[in-house]
Amino acid sequence: MAKNLNKIGENGIYKVKDKVAGKKNFYHLVMFPYPSGDLHIGHWYNFAPADVYARFKKMNGFNVLSPIGFDAFGLPAENAAIKRGIHPKDWTYKNIKTMTRQLKNIGAIYDWSRKIITSDPDYYKWTQWIFLQLFKSGLVYRRKAPANWCLKCRTVLANEQVIESKCERCGSEVIQKNIEQWLFKITDYAEGLLKDLDGLDWPEKTKTMQRNWIGRSEGAMIKFNVRCQMPDVRCPDIEVFTTRADTVFGATYVVVAPEHPLIGVLGLKIRNFEEVKKYVAEAAKKSELQRTDLAKEKTGVKLEGIEAVNPLSGKKISVFSADYVLGHYGTGAVMAVPAHDQRDFEFAMRYNLAIKQVITPQINADLRENKLKKAFEEDGYMVASGEFTGLKSTEGRKKIVEWLEKRGLGNEKVNYKLRDWLVSRQRYWGAPIPIVYCDKCGIVPVSEKNLPIKLPNVKNYLPTEEGRSPLAKSEKFVKTKCPKCGLSAKRETDTMDTFVCSSWYYLRYADPKNSKRFVDPKKIKAWLPVDVYIGGAEHSVLHLLYARFFTKALYDMGFLSFKEPFLKLRHQGIILGPDGQKMSKSRGNVIDPDELVEKFGSDCVRMYLCFMGPYDQGGPWNPTGILGIKRFLERVYRLTFNIKRSNIDIGASEAQKLKRILHQTVKKTTEDIENFRFNTAVSSLMILFNEMEKNFEILKFSNFEIFLKLLSPFAPYLTEDLWRQLGNKKLIHREKWPIYDPKLIKEEKFELIIQINGKMREKISVDCGVSQKEAEKLVLEQEKVKNILGDRRIKKIIFVPDRLINIVI
Repeated sequence: MAKNLNKIGENGIYKVKDKVAGKKNFYHLVMFPYPSGDLHIGHWYNFAPADVYARFKKMNGFNVLSPIGFDAFGLPAENAAIKRGIHPKDWTYKNIKTMTRQLKNIGAIYDWSRKIITSDPDYYKWTQWIFLQLFKSGLVYRRKAPANWCLKCRTVLANEQVIESKCERCGSEVIQKNIEQWLFKITDYAEGLLKDLDGLDWPEKTKTMQRNWIGRSEGAMIKFNVRCQMPDVRCPDIEVFTTRADTVFGATYVVVAPEHPLIGVLGLKIRNFEEVKKYVAEAAKKSELQRTDLAKEKTGVKLEGIEAVNPLSGKKISVFSADYVLGHYGTGAVMAVPAHDQRDFEFAMRYNLAIKQVITPQINADLRENKLKKAFEEDGYMVASGEFTGLKSTEGRKKIVEWLEKRGLGNEKVNYKLRDWLVSRQRYWGAPIPIVYCDKCGIVPVSEKNLPIKLPNVKNYLPTEEGRSPLAKSEKFVKTKCPKCGLSAKRETDTMDTFVCSSWYYLRYADPKNSKRFVDPKKIKAWLPVDVYIGGAEHSVLHLLYARFFTKALYDMGFLSFKEPFLKLRHQGIILGPDGQKMSKSRGNVIDPDELVEKFGSDCVRMYLCFMGPYDQGGPWNPTGILGIKRFLERVYRLTFNIKRSNIDIGASEAQKLKRILHQTVKKTTEDIENFRFNTAVSSLMILFNEMEKNFEILKFSNFEIFLKLLSPFAPYLTEDLWRQLGNKKLIHREKWPIYDPKLIKEEKFELIIQINGKMREKISVDCGVSQKEAEKLVLEQEKVKNILGDRRIKKIIFVPDRLINIVI
């Protein structure tokens, strides 16, 4: 059966037209896989239930586009290839061939004519083209700055790719390293990325993660004048951003990051410069997470001979450098208010620095009675704050900023935690960056007519110790002509982060063969934005944020007519091994979908993945659970065979109960699939089938066909086969989804709950729609109710139609 259905897909049955008369387009998309190995059961958990939804929408009259491809560039595939001593290109395309076969076994309605592979030149030509458009728009720049460096992968990583000081890809240690790098100015879109989340049908947890990552905060930029104790030396000011301008009077020292330019500018004017330089070097070895870990002991070094002036109190305060302050976040400096910030409090306690309380919970509090054991970080009332004493924190913040603005010492400011996206990778397997370096013209973008800049098939593709891309060793690749002056020039040898490729792939599916433009505007209008996007929650910050940035940038350039790529987003959970642990070859708990398909068939695997639990939660694999699905599908097959032989159609004598259950199941299955409740949809189908089996003699032929239609998104191979056995020539997945009769979904009877003084005493079966008067008569005739009531007076009777009656005595 699997072979036949695969053939159906290959014969173009699932090929999608851009326009079908009478049908609305629906773009259904699953996150495409990395071809770094075979498909595992986690891939199936993304793809199979998602295909149930696609088939459901197709049967509901939509023209469904459900494409698939491969996110083929980047570290996952490259690291796997290097580990096996195989060229990344050979390894990647070998895996694509294997994974294509595996994907077809799922029985999904993928339009294979639209397949894209991000490592194909006809795809990354347009990745390079988008880079050039961003460059023209001023959204790309190059700088030398500290970056996350993976010691094993030997490449720069974006902050999002560092998890607990480890490389997300290989798990190795990540350090800080100064390196030339290309960045996208995603920070220019911080406000739009934040604001537009409100209108998206996404899981709230995912939207919260993006909001937290963007990290908008309203506050003030405040200037601290710096004084050097050496005569006739003028020092640059220190600017700090704070959300708590009401605490400035409590600032008893200033802290700059180890990489703050002030240290380099002052140099030997700092009396203990050698000590400071040593501290800076040690800080450079630490990851961002290590430096900002709230649990770690705070360290720092005082800049001897350097003082700052508190702009409000006028007092001179010490200047420190401490690694818990990051050079790339905000201004790279903070005013330290130890009485009202726990990190500052711990630092001040260690170095015996002044702790001055300027906010108290109560107005006119006596500070002599407040011996702080930890920082008071809440809002309150201002004390010891000059003319602002007695004000509430919220009012004080506003007035202090106004005071600072008048004197040129500060201003209101909105700050973001989000930082620009670092896209340079010092690796081989990626899209070359379309930039050349000319001694005369400087940095020059490649001409669009010369795209793609093809990745050469080099023999030495291993990452280098010195942190240069392997492409730098290819003289043939590096040497070129300047697009401006025609003189000799050198190509950029870094390649692009794989997330650049996956930030626009959803657009290319609409027009995958176009060689003249990245997507035809008419096809963009026909399909985009994506109606529903399905994939793992692990991409909540990285891929989803980057794709949203690309969409907004392309919109501003006039290439798109929408600002958000994915209108509706749903996540699948994670499947654990049978032991409840994360699947791992070392644990021996990995589930191979190929083996399961060989043993049970694709339908069993699909349906069990839908049935095993809530889709967004996942759970441990139960080896016996799939056996239940197998037996269920075998029963369906046997019943179909019997119906076919006897051709039973006794519509006149069909039991009303069976008919009602059928229509209730149509309603429930429809609602459950629409809301991604696949497990309860399967459960309702099982309940319906049990009733059909028990009442086989009165089962109407056409009603069993309705059941097969409901089952078909879950078990496409079996139902397609059985549909033909029943004599149907049209494919079942092209049939219309069943519609329930609202009159038939109502129960004839229900259990009326009888309460006395709010406590349940009895249940009785009554007709649906029973009136309060009829219900009261039935209830008061019940022996149990009579015994409880006795001769006590009834104060009132509360009646909830079709649910309960409460007698108050």
